[in-house]
Amino acid sequence: MAQAKGVNRLLLHVLILGVGMFMLYPIMWLVSSSFKPSNLIFSDLSLWPKEVTLDNYLKGWSGIARVKFSTFFTNSFIVSAFCVAGNLLSCSMAAYSFGRLDFSWKKVWFALMLVTIMLPHHVTIIPQYILFKQLNWIDTYYPLTIPKWLATDAFFIFLMVQFIRGLPKELDESATIDGCGKAQIYWRIILPLAVPALITTAIFTFIWTWDDFFSQLLYINTAKLYTIPLGLRLFMDSSGDSAWGVMFAMSVLSLIPSLVIFFSCQKYFVEGISTSGIKG
Repeated sequence: MAQAKGVNRLLLHVLILGVGMFMLYPIMWLVSSSFKPSNLIFSDLSLWPKEVTLDNYLKGWSGIARVKFSTFFTNSFIVSAFCVAGNLLSCSMAAYSFGRLDFSWKKVWFALMLVTIMLPHHVTIIPQYILFKQLNWIDTYYPLTIPKWLATDAFFIFLMVQFIRGLPKELDESATIDGCGKAQIYWRIILPLAVPALITTAIFTFIWTWDDFFSQLLYINTAKLYTIPLGLRLFMDSSGDSAWGVMFAMSVLSLIPSLVIFFSCQKYFVEGISTSGIKG
C-alpha cells in the first residue's frame, strides 16, 4: 500500500514537472534565441545555442530610430510608477469609503462600481479618446496615468474592500475614542493593516502597465516617449526583414523587472489574494 502511494506520488511529480517544462519552454527558447546569431534562430531549435553571441544585446541596447533602448526603459518606469502610486492612493481611499463609511446610496454606488468590472474596455475607447483629444492630452502620458488617480480600476477597489471588511471594526472604535477622525483612521489604522492588499494592487498595476501595448500605442506617437512594448515593435519590419535576435534580447531584459517584483513580493501577493475573498 505504501509502495503504491509512493509510485502515485512520483508519477504526480513527474506530470507536474512535465507540465511546468511545457509552460516554460517558450521563455527558455526566448532566452536561448537571444544569444544566437540571427541566421541560427529559426534553423537551430535547440535550447543550448551552438554559437553564443552578445551582439543582440549590444545592438538592442544602443537603440533604434535614434532613441536608445534605455529611454524606453525609463519611460516605462515613469508611467508604471505613476500608475502604481495613483491606484494605491485612490483605490484605497475608495475602498475605505465603501468598507467603513456610511453614506447615502452606498449599496447602489458599490453595485455600479462592480458593473464597471464587467464593462468591456473596448466599449469606452472611442469616448475616452475623444475626451483626451479635446484636453490636448494625446501624445502625452496623461491618458495613461491621470485616470489611475481617479480610482478607475474597480477590480482593485473590490479587492481592497474585501480585505478591509475582514479587519475588526473595534480598531476603528478604539481609534475614535482616542480622538482620531475618519482620515486618521484611514491613514494610521487601515493602510498599515492593508499592506498585503496594497502590495497585490501594486504588483498587478505594475505588470499590467509595464506590459500594456494597446493603450500606449493609441495615445503615444513620438518615438522619444515610447515605452518598452512600443520600442520592441520598432524592431519588426512589415517587409519581413525583422531584427529577431535584437528583439528577443530586449524582450528578455524587459521581463526582468516584472519577475523581480513578483518574486520579491510573492509572500504578500499570496496573502493579499487569500485574505480578500478572491480565491480560485
